[in-house]
Parts: sequence; structure tokens; C-alpha cells
Amino acid sequence: MTFTPLTLSSLKTIKNTVIGNPSAKLQLAQDQVFVQTLVQCLNDPPPADPREEDLRIETAHVIASISYGSEAVLGTLLRCDAPRAFLYAISKFEPDDTPALRSAFARGLRALAIAVAETVGPSQWGLREERAVIKNEAEAALDYLFQAESLDLYLPLLVDPSAQTRTSIAQLLGFAVRNAEHRTAVATWLPPEDRLKEVKTKRGWEKTTASANAPNRQGGWVCRNLTSLIYGNDAKLQEAALWGLATIAKDNATVAGALRKSPTDRDDPSLLAFALTLAKSRSTETQLAACLCATSIIRATTAAATQPTTNIPPADDISTRTVMNVINRIISSPSEALASRTKACFVLYYLVADHAALAFSAYERGCLTKLAAVLRDITPVAPRAEWEEDESESVAALREAALTAVAAIALFDNTIRRSVTDELRLLAPIHAALAHRAVGVRYAGCQCVRALSRAVAVLRTNIVDSGLGMAVFAIFKKDGEGKEGEGEGGEDRRVTAAALAAVCNIVNEFSPLRPIYLAQGLMPRLVKLLSGGDPTLRLSSLWAVKNVLSKTSGETKRDVMQCLGWGRLAELLEDANGGVREQAFHLVRNIAENEAGIEMIFRELNANVLLRHLTAALSAEDDDVVLQATYVLANLANGAATYQTHLITSPPLLAALRHALAERGPHVRRPAVSAVLELARASTAARRALGEAGIGATLRQMCSASAGYHSPHAAVGGGFQRELSSGGGGGVGAGARATPMEDDKDVIESAKTALDWLEHGEAYR
Repeated sequence: MTFTPLTLSSLKTIKNTVIGNPSAKLQLAQDQVFVQTLVQCLNDPPPADPREEDLRIETAHVIASISYGSEAVLGTLLRCDAPRAFLYAISKFEPDDTPALRSAFARGLRALAIAVAETVGPSQWGLREERAVIKNEAEAALDYLFQAESLDLYLPLLVDPSAQTRTSIAQLLGFAVRNAEHRTAVATWLPPEDRLKEVKTKRGWEKTTASANAPNRQGGWVCRNLTSLIYGNDAKLQEAALWGLATIAKDNATVAGALRKSPTDRDDPSLLAFALTLAKSRSTETQLAACLCATSIIRATTAAATQPTTNIPPADDISTRTVMNVINRIISSPSEALASRTKACFVLYYLVADHAALAFSAYERGCLTKLAAVLRDITPVAPRAEWEEDESESVAALREAALTAVAAIALFDNTIRRSVTDELRLLAPIHAALAHRAVGVRYAGCQCVRALSRAVAVLRTNIVDSGLGMAVFAIFKKDGEGKEGEGEGGEDRRVTAAALAAVCNIVNEFSPLRPIYLAQGLMPRLVKLLSGGDPTLRLSSLWAVKNVLSKTSGETKRDVMQCLGWGRLAELLEDANGGVREQAFHLVRNIAENEAGIEMIFRELNANVLLRHLTAALSAEDDDVVLQATYVLANLANGAATYQTHLITSPPLLAALRHALAERGPHVRRPAVSAVLELARASTAARRALGEAGIGATLRQMCSASAGYHSPHAAVGGGFQRELSSGGGGGVGAGARATPMEDDKDVIESAKTALDWLEHGEAYR
């Protein structure tokens, strides 16, 4: 399919052929010579053609059309260096170039950038099949597009006289920025002349000013100009600019804080207030863009308000209620396009994800009820194979989006989980999702099981009775050769990770499915994933093993550790990944929850190896590693005299313990003091060793610092440690940790008791 030479007529024919035609795009991708000629035509059209500008415009349109959809076509465009060709053409723009030429190249760059971003991910509107073949090329291309030198070429087009050009650049920012590094590059970008002013100011050549003309006012140059587009009267520009600001303000407290303030040079409302007004416009796309923009501002300022170093107040409840009301209407309206309802579900997800208060607010506003109605409406009661065969991609996308939002809302609260299982009857749609052909639907279904399995009552009844527990285990266990970008067994790694997160909850001590999982190959599968190269799967697998070992029989502990291997555990205790080390020590803590477990550890792990790793962990920079290591020591201190002797005859270990007492917070000092108390009660030799290590002096300083506090309770004795370090930590039904002040009171009382034993221990004998 080679067209030589290129003509205006042939280009129009190609464009009309490939639009909406994946097979035509694939055929085009196979002709790399033609695609290379097409890319070259952006800057070097045939010299004899009298309609050079029209030819270049049509070439840009063709490339924009073929950028979408086909991995093969996008790969060919990247190999032909299409992003660089577009940027070079834009760098050569002249003031007298026509608006048609400028808008065509801005549109082409936008289409190419968004296609590349979708390949790199993460996707904005749901999980997509990974394009592993060209992902490395796409990552390099996306990084290139957001280098400062590249931004210098196309960001100035935000103030181009052509509305179409400004729209395309705003859309590029809204849909092609996918990571924090690129977001920061855009948010902090300044035109070269403003950068010179900044440099002079920093060098003291000019007086620093906070005037309205400061380059970084109102969130920076890009945000300032996007904001001006929103305050204008062009609906298309407003929508595009809202998408752009939504992306830039995401997780950016500085930008979000600026967008919550009224402009300094006008009486208009703040951008947040104006966006909430636009959320009630006639255009659904504008409503969605406005809601996502408001969501980014709300979440960024809410996160910043929890940091002691900021003075940014959290967003008010009116803003969140407005967003939820608009989203509810779109989700539940059958007259809205399925794509719009899908986006609405994801906007809701972005608003409430990993935020307990906002998730409960969404529940109170009826969001969960609206989502449930959608899921029941699009999930027939017929057997899954019968309806899924004819299900459109748009319906599958809506199912994924609704399930994703349900999982986020149900993640924190047992009342909400009970509503999902009992009142709203969503177990059947969730179960159907686990076997769906679309990767995103399976992923969302697994996330729902993960959220529901955090409730003890739901896990012991609904998860078991409905078959969800065994269905998610089947996904987790999928095994086989696998492919690049996929989990073991051909399942997508992201789905495997989501299923494993659910399994981590389901294997806790109160689950009736734990013995069934173990009998059906849980441990060999976990060990295989733990030995793989995916960091998420490694960490979650270790987390699951840790939970399996909590409050279980000695026989189960032996079987689990025989499968895991004590040598592998020793390696994990010094893993470079802090999260892995934390879980490895928590695993040891769970084994050591009784005397039989302590004996097993010293026998199998070797005392010298154990003490060496424990000493290093107590002095680690990672507080989570220190915390779990301290709990391990507190448990080991409850062992028989033989094992206590190993602890007190290790000066480096006792020095590390003293350091933890002196330098760490109450959450670490609690188990550390418990360990000291148990050892002090053990023997005269132990008390002498603790005193020589300076631990008595450290305890005295702790007690002196709290001399003004007198507890109404009796000092805590030997049962103190058992309350703190017995098992689990899987997150299911776990209570909140005490506040630092409450921790301090408990710790000080235990410290006084331990000090009394060190100084007067013989009197107790």
C-alpha cells in the first residue's frame, strides 16, 4: 500500500480509509517506507507541489488519524520519529502561517502524544491491555515530549491566536500527562524570558517581588493561561482547559492551593468555585471535566492540610457534595452516553480513593446505590457465557468503572461492606466480573473482593458462601508459561496482584478458607511469585505468608516454613527493599508468638544469623523495619532462658536496643520497653548486661522526662508485650493504633517497672 508521490487527493483517501478501520491501519503500518515518507512530508513536502501548505496540513491530519488504536501503527510512527518531526515543524512556525496549519500540527501532536501516553500508562479511564512490544519506545518518546526543550516549543501555543490550536494543546496536557515528573515539568515551566527574570532574582540582581506580574503567580505560567481560557466564553476551550488543569493540579498542593484562591487582578470567583459552576453546564463533557478539575483540587488540598508544614486548609464539604451530586446524576442517567457514565464513575473513584472520610461521604450521598443500580442493570441473570459474548466494549468499560468505584467506597467501613453484600445484592455481579474476558473488569472485581474481605463478618459468611473466595483464589493460582507483561499463567500481572491483595486478607487467622487455600497449593504459588521479578507481587506474596503464620498451629508453621525455606527468609531479612524487610521481620514476629515458635526460629535460622539481622534492623533508617524488628525482639525476650541468654550476651544487639529506646518514637519504645522488662525479670546476669549497655540510664531519662505524669493505673507487667505483638497485621478488623500521647503514658509506666527491676531486681527473688 505505497503511495508515491504523495498528493492531496491520495492523502484524503487514506484518511477516509483508516478512520475507524483497524485493519486498514494495520496494513498501513506494514509499509514503513510509506509511513516514513508521510512523516518526512510534515517538514519536506514534494517541492513541485503548488499546494505545499495544504499537503502538510493533510499529512498532519492523516498521522493524527492513524495514531489511535493500533500498536503496530504507533510503533511504526515512533520508529520514524514522528514526535520529533512534529516538534521541529512547530519550531519553524512563522507569524504569517495560517491558523489551519498551526491547528493541524497542534492537533497531530496532541493525537500522537495521547496515543503514546495510553501505551505507557497508567490509563485514565480504566485498565487497558499492556502494549509490551513498544512500551520502551513509547516511554522514551513520552519523556522526550515533556523535556524542557520540547515544552519550550509547544506550550507557548496556549496563547496562540487560533482557538483550535489552544484547544489541542490544552487537551494534550489533560490527557498525555501521566506521571508526577511530567506533571511537575509542566507546572513549573516558564517561557525563556521569564526564566531569565527568575535567574536574576535568585542571584540578587533584582528585588524579589510578589506582585501580580511575578512569573509564578496563580500556580505558574501554564496554570495561569489555562485559567484564563476557563474564564472565557468559548465552551470548547473551557472544557479543554479544565481537563488540563485537572491533570496539573493532581497531587500538587501548590497549584491546587492557588486555584482555590480568587485571582488577584480581578473580581472573578476562584477557579475551584468557577469549575463547580461549570459542573452544572449543559455539556456533559464540560461537567465531567469540571468535576475532575474540582476533584484534583479537593484531593491535593485535603492531603496538604494534614501536613504540619503547610497552611492550606482542606476543601469544604460543599465542594465535594457538588461534585458527588453531578456525578450521581450522570451515572444514573440512561440517556447519557455509556462513555460519559464510565468517566463519571472514574471521577468518583479519583475523589474517594484511599480516603475514608470521602468514601463514607459518597456512601451517605447515595453514590453506592447509584453504582449498584448500574451494575445490576448491565449484568443479566443468564449464564455469563451467554451474555458476555455479545457484550460491547463500552458496556464492559462501564462495568469496570462502576466496580472500581464500589471497591474504593467499600474499602474502609464495615457498614458499607454490609450494604454491598446484603442490601445492594452486588455479590453476583462481582462474581461474574472475576471471569470476564476484559482485563479491567477482572481487575476491578478482584479489588471489590479485596475491599469486602477486610470485614471479618463478611469474610466468614458472604465471601465463603458466594464462592467469591474460591473464585479469586482461582485467578491468583493461574499458572503456566505466561507472556511478557502478564502474570504467571498468562493472567495479566495487574490482575494477579489484585487477586493476591484479596488473598492476603482471606488467609488471616479467622478465615475458614485459610486451611482450604493451604491444601490447594497456596504456599507453592506464593513462593513462585516471591521468587519472581515483579516487586509488587514479591511484597504482597510475603505479606500473605506473614498472615498465614499469624495465630496458627506449630505444624502449620513448620509446613509453611519448609515450603518458604529458612535460607530464603534469611535473605529477605536483608533485602534492599524496605517494604520486603519490614514484612520479613513481621513474619518472624508471627512465628515467635509462642515458645514453640521461638524455639523453631533459633533452631532453624541460627542464632548468629538471627541476631546479626536483628541488630542491623534495629538501627535501620526505615521506621517500619525498626518497628517490626523491635516486636521480634520483644517476642524473643519471652522465650526460654537459653534463648534469653543469646540476647543478653550480644553487646551490639543491646546497644541497638538502647538506641531504639533513646531515639525512636512511642510506637517503637513500647515493644522495646517490653523486651527490657522481660529480660530484666529473667536473671541477675541479664540485669547486669542491660545495665552495662546503658539501658538503665536511658530508662531513667525517659522516666525523668515524664516526672509530672502520674498514672492512675498499675504498672504493666509481663502481659504487656503479648497484647502488642501477637500476630497478624493483615488489616482485617484491626483497630487503630493509640495516639502518641496515649502511647507515651503506657510506655512510661512500663519503663518505670522495668527500671525498678533493673535497680531492685534481687528484692523480687
